[in-house]
Amino acid sequence: MNENHYYQNQRFQQNELPQGEYESCTFTNCIFLNADLSGIIFSDCSFVDCDLSMATLNGTAFRDVKFKNCKLLGLRFDECNTFSLSFDFEGCILHFASFFRLKIPRAAFKNCKLEDVEFVEADLSKAVFSHCDLSRAIFDRTILEGADLRTAVNFSIDPEQNYIQKARFSTQNISGLLERYKIVIE
Repeated sequence: MNENHYYQNQRFQQNELPQGEYESCTFTNCIFLNADLSGIIFSDCSFVDCDLSMATLNGTAFRDVKFKNCKLLGLRFDECNTFSLSFDFEGCILHFASFFRLKIPRAAFKNCKLEDVEFVEADLSKAVFSHCDLSRAIFDRTILEGADLRTAVNFSIDPEQNYIQKARFSTQNISGLLERYKIVIE
């Protein structure tokens, strides 16, 4: 078990991150591009200014993990170990990521770009999408009960295909709920 370690300016796509459990570790400005993180457990860890694009996440555990200003392109979070899965994202780019069927209530996405992200059948109850760009994100049979999307932009959520009871929207972004009706809002 690696506890309270600080990893800075390391490239893990060439030097594989050793298998094991990483607890209360901070990874700063590290590159995990195409890295195989399968089976690794991250608990109470932070990733700051890191690039994890296209990393393999088969059975990877993220337990109370924070991602800040990270590049996370094409990640299959749906392949992670779901036991105690919880993470928050701030200032991250998550294009083409998948959260298919994940139960991540209360997840926080702040100032993130979530273009072409898949949230199909995910449980995002009480999740927060603060100042996020959700261009072409896919919401289908997604549970968004009590979620906060008041400052989110560019989303398209079909109220007939998703559970949105008590979700919060603003008058500025309400058109994202009406897109399927092809009406003009002025």
